Amino acid sequence: MTAISDAVILMAGSGSRLRGSDKTFSKPLVPLLGRPLICYTVDALIHAGIKRAHFITGYQSGRMIAAVRQLIPSELESCFIENPDWQKQNGVSLLAAANQVTAPFLLTMSDHLFDESIVDLLLRNAVLDQLNVAIDRKLGSIFDVDDAMKVQTQGDRIFEIAKDLTVYDAVDTGLFVCPLNIFDYLERVKRDGDCSLADGVRSMASDGKARAVDIGNAWWQDVDTPEMLAQAEKHLGARVLRTEEILKNS
Repeated sequence: MTAISDAVILMAGSGSRLRGSDKTFSKPLVPLLGRPLICYTVDALIHAGIKRAHFITGYQSGRMIAAVRQLIPSELESCFIENPDWQKQNGVSLLAAANQVTAPFLLTMSDHLFDESIVDLLLRNAVLDQLNVAIDRKLGSIFDVDDAMKVQTQGDRIFEIAKDLTVYDAVDTGLFVCPLNIFDYLERVKRDGDCSLADGVRSMASDGKARAVDIGNAWWQDVDTPEMLAQAEKHLGARVLRTEEILKNS
């Protein structure tokens, strides 16, 4: 497995589509089967052997840091990086980590759930001087494909990425292994001080430096809306029941 010891977790946004009018709402803390959403991400990082996690905060940063810090097990070293421009796109949030990571790193979002096997697969197949993007080709299984970040590939190369693509053969799952020069690419594509992660991926792809890593039959779910949260609860709840049934019959 590729020796990646650092992870960056983007959690700066307000989660407005999930919180509605509740101004005290913190998306990474929303309960899912009785556990805060962020705990599932932390579990996956520890399982993958990540040693240090850099959490990028923004909306209600002080409250978020205080709450999340209490949820992190002692075996995971953590630091919190505040993005004062959290209302801008997620590329700006990633740029906040530019002076904190010193080697290729795992990147994920605090509101994405995924099988731990996806992280293992991505780390095992990563090419460290390129951007490695975990993609899902099971288009019929995507809960809300209209909202998904669509990807057009040629073999294992990423050719184009955008939410509004009309021709695509995969979607981005929100898991990446990034080389350090992703920060240079993000700086290059900034317009009026703003950029998205997809802008950076697109720019690296145009230079032939963005790879697609197919997750196969593994499961993941973005949690952006109440409907997505309900879908995630349904899937994970069914998995818990299956596990309990297996244990009962073993």
